[in-house]
Amino acid sequence: MRALVYHGPGRISWDTVADPTIEDPTDAVVRVDATTICGTDLHIRRGELPEVKPGTVLGHEAVGEVVEVGREVHSTTVGDQVIVSSISACGRCQFCRDGMFGQCHGGGGWILGNLTNGTQAEFVRVPFADYSTRRRPGALALEDAVLLSEVLPTAYEVGVRNGHVGPGDTVVVVGAGPVGLAAVMTARLYSPRRIIAVDLSRTRLEAATRLGADSAELPGRLIADLAEGPGADVAIEAAGDPDSFVLCTRVVRPGGHIANIGTHGKPATLHLEALWHKNMTISTGQVDTSSTPWLLDLVTSGRLHVSHLVTHTFGLDRAEDAYEVFSRGTDTGALKIGLYRE
Repeated sequence: MRALVYHGPGRISWDTVADPTIEDPTDAVVRVDATTICGTDLHIRRGELPEVKPGTVLGHEAVGEVVEVGREVHSTTVGDQVIVSSISACGRCQFCRDGMFGQCHGGGGWILGNLTNGTQAEFVRVPFADYSTRRRPGALALEDAVLLSEVLPTAYEVGVRNGHVGPGDTVVVVGAGPVGLAAVMTARLYSPRRIIAVDLSRTRLEAATRLGADSAELPGRLIADLAEGPGADVAIEAAGDPDSFVLCTRVVRPGGHIANIGTHGKPATLHLEALWHKNMTISTGQVDTSSTPWLLDLVTSGRLHVSHLVTHTFGLDRAEDAYEVFSRGTDTGALKIGLYRE
């Protein structure tokens, strides 16, 4: 088959590799009909995640058709259309039983495109298929379904839910990339008083306004007024940048919440000398995708409209070109890129 392979810092290519096979009885093999590029994939391409070894097929989000299952797979069968979760869950360890699939100690967690071959390929082996796939309703478009692999659950679980967004809150989302925009959209479900999006890209700020932000601006007067005045009830860090995290600590009110979603490739300073008295809560987290069934219901019922997050589409065989467009998102206007089987 053909797949996008990581060859070391700065080097990826569309190669011919061995077809995936059933390695464990709980595996399934899925033909990939749609996948995407995540910001974490850019970190990998730059060599910032040393656990990803050269030769690894990239990608951890996909929608497709099951073509083979192991003898211990019971909830999905050959021919099923499924959403492949970015997180693999053994379903047996204590963390999985608590719904913390991202912390799985039974061989799961974030392994696709990280510790095992991923989804930016014609086929993918999905470990623990009973717990790591969801059936895709036939009426759900591929571009909507693929966002349920990771983007929507990450924004909701790690941002909105961990940040305890509630009715009447002022919410600041720092970073208006795909996950930050999904945080804007899912925060709306909780009737906050206002949502403010902050980013350095005017294109992304315009997208934030279209997708539900009440205000969208470069770091400036509005944020300064919040920092000097009442502050935000919830600050969601979705950029993965040290300066963005510091901005969140400045803008949040005493007793408020900071929910860090962004993947940080370098240290972020925690200024406890200025924060010890603020009585705030800082949360971090690996997405669990335990919320996917609920989010799937919201999307299929029309309560949550997400397709506008996908701004560019490419054939799978043009994955290298797609990476270039996505890596220059502030110039190209790319939010989420869809890669589709042709």
